Amino acid sequence: MDRLNHEFSRRSVLCAAGAAIALTAVAQPTQAGTITRKCSVDSGPGERADLAEQAIVQRHVHSLLGLPDYRLGVLAWPADLTERSLLGRWCYWWQAHLLDCAIDAAHRTSTPDRVDRVVALARGIRVRNITGWTNRYYDDMGWLAIALERAERLLDVRFGDAIGNLRGALLEGWNPAVGAVPWRNGDDFYNTPAIGPTGIALARLGELDRAGQLADFLHTRLRDTASGLIHDGVHEPGGQVDRTVHTYCQGVTIGLEAELALRTGESVHRQRAAAVIAAVEQRLTAAGVIVAAAGNDSGLFMGILARFLAEAALSLNNTTAANIVHASARAAWENRAEVNGLPLFGADWTRPVAVPEHPGTFLQLADASAASSANLSRDLSVQLSAWMLLEADYRLTAAGH
Repeated sequence: MDRLNHEFSRRSVLCAAGAAIALTAVAQPTQAGTITRKCSVDSGPGERADLAEQAIVQRHVHSLLGLPDYRLGVLAWPADLTERSLLGRWCYWWQAHLLDCAIDAAHRTSTPDRVDRVVALARGIRVRNITGWTNRYYDDMGWLAIALERAERLLDVRFGDAIGNLRGALLEGWNPAVGAVPWRNGDDFYNTPAIGPTGIALARLGELDRAGQLADFLHTRLRDTASGLIHDGVHEPGGQVDRTVHTYCQGVTIGLEAELALRTGESVHRQRAAAVIAAVEQRLTAAGVIVAAAGNDSGLFMGILARFLAEAALSLNNTTAANIVHASARAAWENRAEVNGLPLFGADWTRPVAVPEHPGTFLQLADASAASSANLSRDLSVQLSAWMLLEADYRLTAAGH
């Protein structure tokens, strides 16, 4: 069913924005609650994913401009005044991943509240983005296209011309001289974080030739032949390669190759996916657990890898991929802290989240360096990464992997 049926005028947006800013100005920063070491009874994969969902919804998800049918995720928690207004820093791709995780939960166990949340988050993205569904960043648009296609396919929730607009924008970004899409419109950097999700989105939307060309670009231009891992990107013209290795880049490459293997039946894509998974196991895990990233944007990197390892395990029956997801989920859960009975995850799943020595101590607003030193993170990105991981662990377990 089509759920894009709530519109409002520019004047009403401005009025609501003014009211929200006025309320924010007199409000006090929120306290987080008491941090404790894990204390709840252990639970199965579905319950763990459910608790991660509850934690993010309670701490991060708020109405945009006081409009209950339009929601977004606050980027940090506890939120300061600027963050709580939802009118400050705009991270389109964080919100796309929040939407995708909400879709995971609604597909795991559909409830009216969960489906309504998916709808409200998509509407919030469209309104807050100002320019509608699209922008100039191809990684952003690729992620939102992936989420909206899943909402339609898994939940039967549609948003008018959203997917068509995004597909058109992704195809318009194609540079035939390079054989790929750049990071953003007008840029000379052709990077894996844009090419990967664009390719996955196009494959799921029936553009298999273009998706295949993007997979070939990653394999021939950005694969390190010594390690088997995928580099960050290349500047064109000139061919200067950024050889940084991110877990994110491996995740989207695995996801694209697995998608093409499933849809084309061509063994080359299965072989490429398996090779990157093997390289990840060897070089980007510690005792089988995905290695740490950090806060801010990189907070999402681990979860993205986990999501597409799970996709490869399910579609290609890759046991190595499944084992990495299960080991990472166990570690993230065992090393969590809790705030008011709900989990708080660190950016390093191999280390316990540090908690204050004295009972009754509250998590206060802290700078990123202090948070990182304690394996704590206020960032929505880090918490989303863990939620994504736990949903992936559930899907694998439910499928018998």
